[in-house]
Amino acid sequence: MEVAHAAGVRYSPDFAGRAAVIAGLCDYHGKLASVHGRYLEVGRRQDKMLTVGPGGGTVNVLGGWRSDPLILVEGLFDALSLAVCGYPCAATIGRWVPWIPEIATGRTVWLAFDAGRSGEAAVSRYAEQMRTAHIRRMLPPGRAKDWNTAVVKRGTHAVGGWIERCVVAKDMP
Repeated sequence: MEVAHAAGVRYSPDFAGRAAVIAGLCDYHGKLASVHGRYLEVGRRQDKMLTVGPGGGTVNVLGGWRSDPLILVEGLFDALSLAVCGYPCAATIGRWVPWIPEIATGRTVWLAFDAGRSGEAAVSRYAEQMRTAHIRRMLPPGRAKDWNTAVVKRGTHAVGGWIERCVVAKDMP
């Protein structure tokens, strides 16, 4: 809860009619660009999330995109999962963030998007646009579809160790 609270994540019992976890998407200057809600219960033909505003921002935890290395994840719960393992990251909420390539120039960027087609599509798009960065791919461990699933199934210690081994192994000459 402390990690979520520090990241500005809050609970709303009525975000457009349903209970949701909400967070601000901040732009390059740290200004609120949009409000993102991830619904806690999803029924048939209901969206699992709603973003209000123009987009173009990230949910940042433990320093987010300002931390090195830069770790990009897909969803809000993925960002919180890495944070409870002790790793800063920025969540794109599955959207294109146009200023990311500029801030990634010359940096090591870990694309830690979900496993599967949507994650690989995001990796391709970001990698294509960030040619001036050192791109690395990091999948969740143990065939987990995303980082939240990995933490639930394996625990924070195991997932934190996995991230550490990935980062150290790839950063060695």
